[in-house]
Amino acid sequence: MYKYSVYILECSDQSFYTGITNDMVRRLIEHQDGNYPKAYTYKRRPVELRFHIEFENVLEAIYFEKKLKGWTRGKKLALINGEYNRLQLLAECRNATHYKYNPNL
Repeated sequence: MYKYSVYILECSDQSFYTGITNDMVRRLIEHQDGNYPKAYTYKRRPVELRFHIEFENVLEAIYFEKKLKGWTRGKKLALINGEYNRLQLLAECRNATHYKYNPNL
């Protein structure tokens, strides 16, 4: 049975790359070696593994990866640093129409 890792790499330009794999060691080596010239990380090497989490269910892993890809840099940093309270604050809606900020509600 496979385990699936969702991971975040920090690239040499300080950008983040989020991916999924069933072999974390192999995939990290592929990123570092630049095996795929069209890949996002190819021109941004070296890369550093900053976060990973394992799933036994591939669908859960895919769902989490897609969720992470939509996150802001601040939310990813909070996750990487284990700042879960900050992560919750960053996830809150801050629009003027939100009930917290609308005095008419």
